[in-house]
Amino acid sequence: MDALQITNGIYQGSANRKSLFDIEVPSNWNKQVVIFVHGFMGFKDWGAWHLVQSYFVSHGYAFAKLNLTHNGGTSTQGIDFPDPEAFAQNTYSYEVADIGYFRTHIATRIQAESTFLIGHSRGGGAVILHAKQTQTDKIALWASISDIGARFPKGSELEPWKNKGTRTILNGRTRQQLPQKYTLYEDFQKNESQLNIEAAVKSMNTPIFVIHGDQDRSVEITEGEALAAWSQTTLEVISGADHVFGASHPWTKDELPKDLLEVCERTLDFFKR
Repeated sequence: MDALQITNGIYQGSANRKSLFDIEVPSNWNKQVVIFVHGFMGFKDWGAWHLVQSYFVSHGYAFAKLNLTHNGGTSTQGIDFPDPEAFAQNTYSYEVADIGYFRTHIATRIQAESTFLIGHSRGGGAVILHAKQTQTDKIALWASISDIGARFPKGSELEPWKNKGTRTILNGRTRQQLPQKYTLYEDFQKNESQLNIEAAVKSMNTPIFVIHGDQDRSVEITEGEALAAWSQTTLEVISGADHVFGASHPWTKDELPKDLLEVCERTLDFFKR
């Protein structure tokens, strides 16, 4: 097919909510597509993700990245969090479902022979849970979480959130106090077996690549170690790397940060194997 590039296209996902995506297909396309899923308080245009897209496209892959529907963006403004009410209504189930809705949407644009998923941070958990239920050729987990339940308060610490119905989470970069409804936890309780990352990994035959920075303070490397053990693979470690592999937002340089470039190179090797 001819080269294709769509920036800020619109797909419809969970709860019929519309959100933004990008896709780029090179003229020398190898018939394989890479889909990138961002993490918590993330978005497709964060930091150096556009350079990650350019990296894989330069090696012949189609590359797509999406905003999850309830990440706080809108279909007209995808950067930062202009819609805190949508953010408040998010659930892990929505995030997993969004990947399926998005794959169905882009399948009307391109017919790929192989689909590879990259999930960063919380996006890694969503990628795993999606791939458990939908045929996926390979998945790469970048600084991925390994346990959803561990992210919630425990016991009596849940009570204030339950009683008020909403709590707020500080975004350290924008300084926004973003709301989270207690329905996030209720969704997890209702769907706990379907949102069990350990069980999903252990039940899958999909090849999994796990990479983590040893200076990650947002998602500890022990979570990467767990994912590698469950998938019976070797944890790839980037020495000295943080949670975002040296990137920041905005990223104004024309080149990938050194650590993120190494992540891309090792991931490409995995996709080629």
